[in-house]
Amino acid sequence: MLALLLGCGLLLTAAVLVGARLNGAQGSFILWQLRVPRVLVGVLVGATLALVGAVFQALFQNPLATSDTVGTTAGATVGALAALAFDGAQAPAGLPLVTLCAFIGALAASLLVASFASSGRAHSSDVLLAGIAVTLATSALASGIQFVSDHRALLAAAQWALGQLPQVGYRGVLLLLPVCAVSCGSLLLLTRPLQAFALGEELAHSQGVNVPRLRFWALAMGSLGVAACVAWCGPIAFIGLIVPHLVRRLIGSSYRVLMPMALCAGAAVLVGCDLLARLLVPSRELPVGIVTAALGAPALVVLVARARR
Repeated sequence: MLALLLGCGLLLTAAVLVGARLNGAQGSFILWQLRVPRVLVGVLVGATLALVGAVFQALFQNPLATSDTVGTTAGATVGALAALAFDGAQAPAGLPLVTLCAFIGALAASLLVASFASSGRAHSSDVLLAGIAVTLATSALASGIQFVSDHRALLAAAQWALGQLPQVGYRGVLLLLPVCAVSCGSLLLLTRPLQAFALGEELAHSQGVNVPRLRFWALAMGSLGVAACVAWCGPIAFIGLIVPHLVRRLIGSSYRVLMPMALCAGAAVLVGCDLLARLLVPSRELPVGIVTAALGAPALVVLVARARR
């Protein structure tokens, strides 16, 4: 565990320092207004996505469960496409309209599934099916919006859907920090009931766990954090899926250790992928979503193959 934490710290430090030389006033601007905010946003987003992925895998008792399972990403996509189709620039609160609409869409889709999960008769498989149904419905709506949109809106939607972390200043950090702190803090408080729930619903009931309430709060708080991350940075694939598996193989499956370590590892993995995206093409940065997808897909195949053996 100590080696994992040390590796995460070294990776975060490298993400700040590696790159062009930081000399003079220009170097100071690059360091404090570009790299540090970018790393901080990567820490918040990566930590939130990885922790939510670990929680959802326990909640659905499915190793492939992620925030996509409950329609969060699909809802955010609908909101962003709607904002782009209506050519909105700024929302009333001063936020980009794409960000605000993506957040509203993600939260609406997720809370719909969370409200179903709070039903006393719903089982994990029922909630999973409800999430898939919401995802399919919102994906169809997104396709309809794309069909009636012009080419400029489609290009902007494609760029947003790649997932990016570049920041100028600390606005993104200040916007994401309170939401991610509430989301991650609430999920970490659910460690004990989730540990009991991982052994089966009946055993969790016998130990005094209110399963419908656990499902509702886990889905609601997880979706809140993911909605904010997706709204600000766009969808970033595989962090919530791969990181919990990697941490589980390194330190075991006890959720008392897995959840906080997944949070730390998720932050380091996303920041490391963003560093790789900056260095792969020196003259032009790649969106971090491309790197996470390119690395995550083979990693998933390897994990599945080893699990079968």
